[in-house]
Amino acid sequence: MTLQDRTCIVTGSSRGIGRGIAEELGRHGANVVVNYRSSERDAYDVVDRIDSEGGTAIAVQADVTDEAEVEAMRETVTDTFGTANVLVNNAGITVDKKFEEMTREDWDLVMDVNLGGVFNCTSTFFPDLKEADHGRLINISSVVGQQGNYGQANYATTKSGLFGFTRTIALELARYDTTANCVAPGFVKTDMLDEVSERVQEKILQRIPLKRFAEVEDICGIVRFLASRDSCYMTGQVLGVNGGMEW
Repeated sequence: MTLQDRTCIVTGSSRGIGRGIAEELGRHGANVVVNYRSSERDAYDVVDRIDSEGGTAIAVQADVTDEAEVEAMRETVTDTFGTANVLVNNAGITVDKKFEEMTREDWDLVMDVNLGGVFNCTSTFFPDLKEADHGRLINISSVVGQQGNYGQANYATTKSGLFGFTRTIALELARYDTTANCVAPGFVKTDMLDEVSERVQEKILQRIPLKRFAEVEDICGIVRFLASRDSCYMTGQVLGVNGGMEW
C-alpha cells in the first residue's frame, strides 16, 4: 500500500490520532501536510519525525473554521507539492456538558469546528480531489456518533453528521473515480481519553469486547488503506474501528 508521490493533507495533525495518521502516511511515501491551528511546536515535531524516517512533510497553520486560512493552506500545498490527492478531515474539539447545562455557544463552537471545518476543507480541496489520480476523502468520526455518549450531545451530533456527509459526497465524487469514506474509531489512548476519570474509563472498558482501548496505531493503518489505491472499490462506507462495540 505505497503512497509514493501522493500528497495528503491531515487536518489537526499536531497531536493525537491526527499525528499518528500523518506519521503513518509519511512512513509509506506520501507528501504530508501537517495542519495545525495553534500547536506550532508540536506540528514541527511531527514534520521532523516524518523527515527522520525518510518521508517528506510540511507544517501549515490554518484554522479550519476560517475559509480564508484554508484557502491559503491550499495555495501553500499547491506551490509545494502540486495537486492534493488525499484529504483527511481529522480536526475536531469537544465541549462536554450535560445537555440541560449546555449553552448555545457550547453547541455552536463544536458545530463550527467539527462540521464547519469539514465543509471548509472539503469545499476548498474539492477541485483537487476531482482531478486527482485516485482521489481520496477520509473523514474521521467516532463511535460516539454511532452510539451517543452522556454529556456529548454536541460532539455526537457532529460525528454522526459525518456519516450522511460522507455518503453524499461519495455519490457526487464517484464519477471522477474519487472515493469518500469515514472512519469511526472507538475510545483511543489520547490526551482526550486521559481527561476521563478512571471510574468512567472502567465502565467504558466493560463495553468493549476486546477489553482494551485502541492504540493510535490501530486507527492509522485503516486510514492508510483508505488513502491507497488498494481501496479503489470502497466508497461511501463507515468503518467502525472500536474493539467490537455494538451500534
